Amino acid sequence: MTTIQGIGCQTYTWEMLGDGWTGTPTDILDAVSAAGYDGVEFSNVMIGDYFSSPDHFALDLRQRNLTLAAYAYSTTGFTDADRFEEDLAGAQKALAFAQELGVMLCLGGASAPARDQYDVRFDQAIQFYRTVAEQGGRMGVTVCVHPHSHHGSLLESAAEYDRLLSGTADSGLMFNPDAGHIVRGGQDLMDCVRRHRARIVHVHIKDVDANDEWQPLGQGIIDWQSFFGFLEKSGYQGWVVAEEESAPARKDPAAAVANNRRLLRSMGL
Repeated sequence: MTTIQGIGCQTYTWEMLGDGWTGTPTDILDAVSAAGYDGVEFSNVMIGDYFSSPDHFALDLRQRNLTLAAYAYSTTGFTDADRFEEDLAGAQKALAFAQELGVMLCLGGASAPARDQYDVRFDQAIQFYRTVAEQGGRMGVTVCVHPHSHHGSLLESAAEYDRLLSGTADSGLMFNPDAGHIVRGGQDLMDCVRRHRARIVHVHIKDVDANDEWQPLGQGIIDWQSFFGFLEKSGYQGWVVAEEESAPARKDPAAAVANNRRLLRSMGL
């Protein structure tokens, strides 16, 4: 694929380790660079001291021949009205950081401890996404949403994706599909990306098996040739960002992301 902007690596591979990860954001940059990625996508959880020093961050990226693919912001799911102002304040800081670095802002998916009062929670998330997207538009920052399939997600089915994207269509909110989460949520991957292609500005990839367990790229059930072929034929020009959450990645994150990069190279990416 020659049309894409680059192949990136998402920092959730380290974030998912929680207290088991004792390294630094710079250690992550070193691992991503050594693996041969073009860029990296940091989350607010993993950015560390770089958040208050964007110039230092930009320098460290350049020194490793890396580009910031996007900045990701997530808290507790954006569905609690009592947290709206707190979540919005965090998003505004994230927007300023993304603006400083010249990248888009990716918002995590709507989630909640339970699915009771689903409509109320869902509408609260819609309000949040619309507000952030509109503020991003005024700042020149593209804002997209990344639905997921775990941690109490309220966005899994095709109908739920449709409801989210139709409810935010006029706000400027764009779509960051994650191939693994789409499949794990029970959807047909190709149907989903075809249906929402006009909103897709950023792409995440990871693999999953028939038992909904994360697997290294190429070891699950996703047909990557069809997926990447669709992106190319449709003229997609954004980033493809690999995310790795498999059992091997929990044991050795750096080795897991390096293996993924080698596989993607073997596929011409």
